[in-house]
Formats: sequence, C-alpha cells, structure tokens
Amino acid sequence: MGTQGTDRHVRNRTPRNDTEPDDLLSELLKPLRLTGVFDSRWNVRAPWAIEGDAEQSCAVLHYLTEGDCWITGAGHTPLHLRAGDLIVFPTGVAHRLSDSPDRTGLPLKAVLPERQPGTSGEIRIDGTGAVSKLLCAGLHYDASAATGLYQALPWALVLDGAQVDREPLLRDTLRLLAAPDRPVGPGDRLITLRAFEMALVLALRPLLRELAASPAALPVLRHPGIRRALVMIATRFAEPWTIDSLAREVGMSRSAFTAAFRELVGESPARHLTARRMQEAARLLTETSLPQSAVPARVGYQSAVGFHLAFRKWYGRTPGEHRAGVADAA
Repeated sequence: MGTQGTDRHVRNRTPRNDTEPDDLLSELLKPLRLTGVFDSRWNVRAPWAIEGDAEQSCAVLHYLTEGDCWITGAGHTPLHLRAGDLIVFPTGVAHRLSDSPDRTGLPLKAVLPERQPGTSGEIRIDGTGAVSKLLCAGLHYDASAATGLYQALPWALVLDGAQVDREPLLRDTLRLLAAPDRPVGPGDRLITLRAFEMALVLALRPLLRELAASPAALPVLRHPGIRRALVMIATRFAEPWTIDSLAREVGMSRSAFTAAFRELVGESPARHLTARRMQEAARLLTETSLPQSAVPARVGYQSAVGFHLAFRKWYGRTPGEHRAGVADAA
C-alpha cells in the first residue's frame, strides 16, 4: 500500500547528495519522544462508523488485527485496510473509520468520552455483519520537537500486512500491544509508552525510506538547496549560521532561499534554526549532566545572555527552571 496520495517518481541523485535524504529523514525521527499514550481496543460488527476529531501534538495509529475497515479523510480518497495493515496519522488529522466509506459515523467522544494519556479504553459495537478488531492509539508528543518538516508529512501513512511482516520487531511489538491479555504490573504504563514509541519509529522508518525514493511525496526533497539546508541545520546547528551564509552554502540568493524555505518547510529558516537549537538545548538540560554554562556554545550561541533570552522566549521559562522542572517531575 505504502505512502498515500502520491505518485512514484525515480529520483536523479548525484554522488555528493547520496546520503542527504537519508540523513534528513533520520534527523526527522530523532526528536520523536512520546509524552503520553491513550490506547484502545475495538471489537466492532458492521454496520459501524466512528468520526475522530483532529488531535493536537498527537500522532494517531490504527492496527487492524481482524477483518477490514475504511479510512476516510476530508479531501482524500478513502483507504481500504485489511487484517495486518497499519496506518499512522503523523499529525493526528481528523478522519473516519467505518465498515463502508459512505457511512455516517458517531463522534469518537460519544463512545470514548475520556481519553487521557496513560489510560486505556475499549469500544464494542454489536451488529449483524462482519467483525473487525483494531488496536488504536493516540500518541502524544512534545510539540516543541515537531519540526516543520515533520508537520509536512502526508496526512496518512500506510504499511500493508506484507510490509509489516518484513519488519519483525514492529510486527511483534504491535501484536503484543494489541493482545487482550497484555500483562499488567509495576511500570506497565511506562513500558507501554516506550513500546508505542518504538512502534511509531519502527513504522515511520520504512515509510520515510519510501518517501526518500519518491520526492513528490515530500516536496522539500525535490529541492536540492532546501534539502541540503535542512540537513545542515539538523546536524550542524552549533555553527554560527546566518541566513546569508546558509543561502551561500546551498548556492542560492538570500531572497530566493528564504522564500523557497518558507514555502516548502512552512516556517522561516531563522525560526527553523532556532527550533533545532532550542530542541537540542532542552535535551542537554534534561537528559545530560552537562553544566548549564556549557550549553549555549553547544547549540550555537556565543553569548550566554543571548541564549538565556532565546530559551526563555521559546519555552516560557529559563534554562535553569526547565532543568529543575523536569527533575521535579521525574
């Protein structure tokens, strides 16, 4: 089945840029850390249809374990899923699940009114038709780590059953998560959170490889200059970049570079660079014991005061407060 809503194209690649799409897509995966998961098991019999609202800072995953179903989204061709298929909505766009693509659905909040991260639910719909069973999950992620490139991913990404089977770790993780008798005990929710996080990354990895082979699926990959700039920002963010130096590095004028970047990535190059630096700064403050005084230079700031002001503007608290807040939460 593969990535939805795109045509396949063969990409002309020069030796110099051979690794750039892979680097870019690898960097896109790195920030994906889940902050909470709501998961549910569905046991439904036709006729049935459920309308899911758009979710903020939340990817949505549906894994069909039995039967079939249709996925419908506004402005998109309906998708038919069969047992073993997996669909991921990277940015949680609104969609309908049903036994027939033209069926009117119930709002999800009517059948699952409470969907707090860290909890589970169940949907049962009795009918006279065919049975379908699904594992569904809302995967809440840190919005500050979701780059413009991540937000530009297609509305829905599908791995059919054969593709899932070619990823044994993904397949086995999904089956364990979908099991009705999944073990419950100390640390269960944390284990579940990390298992879903692993499933999401394992699912996106082959899908992103497919995107790299089909630039039309992710328009930024069609533009060698912007693609190179994204890789440089992702991997060399500590260097003293300016918009002019980034533009020169990729062989474009400042105005053309800024316009193309904003159009393809959805934000200005300055904001994208700041976001990457702030993301790494937050990681250093929360996941390492690096002295706070050493963080600015590690993320491209020559002035500690400039870094402090930028961090506070971005996160709404100082670097010290950020580190202390995460420690208190832990």
